[in-house]
Amino acid sequence: MPQTFLPGEVLAMTGQAADRLLKLDSGDAALLYLQLLRRGSLEGLKWPESRVQGALEGLRAQGLAPGELPAPPEPPAQEVPPPDYTTEDVSQALADKASTFPALADEVERRLGKRLSASDLKSLYTLYDHLALPAEVILMLVGWCIEEVKRKYGPGRMPFLSQIKKEGFAWARRGVDTMERAEEHIARLTRLRDREAEVLRLLDIPSRPLVQREKDYIAVWDEMGFDDEAVRMAYERTVLKKQSMDWGYMNGILRRWHEKGLHTAAAVRTGDRDPRPARAGGQRPPAPPSAQQERRAREDMERMRRLMEQMRQEGS
Repeated sequence: MPQTFLPGEVLAMTGQAADRLLKLDSGDAALLYLQLLRRGSLEGLKWPESRVQGALEGLRAQGLAPGELPAPPEPPAQEVPPPDYTTEDVSQALADKASTFPALADEVERRLGKRLSASDLKSLYTLYDHLALPAEVILMLVGWCIEEVKRKYGPGRMPFLSQIKKEGFAWARRGVDTMERAEEHIARLTRLRDREAEVLRLLDIPSRPLVQREKDYIAVWDEMGFDDEAVRMAYERTVLKKQSMDWGYMNGILRRWHEKGLHTAAAVRTGDRDPRPARAGGQRPPAPPSAQQERRAREDMERMRRLMEQMRQEGS
């Protein structure tokens, strides 16, 4: 009998669990069991409470659900917008002799070579008060921004405080709030800056400033650990398919290789080919589960094993 399997992740259950579900003869119970197997909680399930409880009772009667379900994960915290600081707020901060803000403002003025305007001071105070970045971290941030602007536009050019504030928010989102983390972050940014130039060369793109989207792609590829030859190979496959450079398409190729654990050209040549012979009529047999699918199946089984163990402990 022919079988059809949709591509994607593999979920697995024991034969005993399948027998118990069949014994229940309940579509809702089977669907809820798949939900727990897939998600480990009720996250995303838009059923009324009465329907959930009815299906749960059946599963618990067959020992297929714990007495208390895990809570769904907390939604990501929303970024709190900064206060609308007034000129009086900034003036009070500058007059506070117990604060490091006055000295910080003086040093930023010295480094930028200009008097800070009221708007500049509000931006600086946002970094200091709202983001709560230490003064020494803000100075490292200012130094990095100065270096970047000079590198891009030549000596004599300085960043605006609005640019520094934008970069400061990016640092804060990454948890760069100590001198040690700032040093590590700057070292990473410096390495990525050099890597960007290398990748442009591999992609036959003349040296130029990158847009943020391109920077993000290169940073992801660098974190994945691809060598130069693998990046070049992905580029050549992209151009062969799309007839020009397509960042999104190339990113898809590299992500597929990363999922297979292929990060060098040699590994790609060995592992990214289909060794299965074609059948008559051009049809191929169904693809066996990939290593990633098998890993996810094991994780699903382990999650259900923990649920079953919790259930047994509650029943003892």
